[in-house]
Amino acid sequence: MDLSEKAELARKGDKQAFVSLIHTIQQSLYVIARSIVKNNEDSADAMQETITKAFTSIHTLKEPAYFKTWIIRILINECNQMNRKKKRVSLLPYDLRKTSYQDEYEQVELFEVIDELDEQLQTIVTLFYIEDLAIKDISKVLEISEGTVKSRLFRARKLLSELMLGEGEDKYELS
Repeated sequence: MDLSEKAELARKGDKQAFVSLIHTIQQSLYVIARSIVKNNEDSADAMQETITKAFTSIHTLKEPAYFKTWIIRILINECNQMNRKKKRVSLLPYDLRKTSYQDEYEQVELFEVIDELDEQLQTIVTLFYIEDLAIKDISKVLEISEGTVKSRLFRARKLLSELMLGEGEDKYELS
């Protein structure tokens, strides 16, 4: 059963289908939350609040095929609200992120460079390259035009390239 079918069942009140959906996407939710709020506790809080809100309003989901986009939008709003309340910035510990990915050393270096981008660009890069969302889906999640997503991705690629090449090593390549 794919996500869309599970989302349709959850929308009709199947609690087990909802739990299954959350288990399927929990790693993605965590990575996104972590990239925005920058610490474990706040990430867990944002995820918990997001899951609660999604559960209580799943019946309002218009298109089950867009469940992941819908819940990511809820998560991003929750994270942004937490950041506004705390008004703080902190660095993300890389040992946490490297446990989630293969090719750990290269991933850690990439995340270090991504963290140097401003928050808007970090979010776009995370959604596009790490969560593998399409430009159309990113546009829906962030409620911005596809053109804006493309221009931010272009700007992010350019900055990442400059930052990576600024390290004085030729081993980095962006694809």
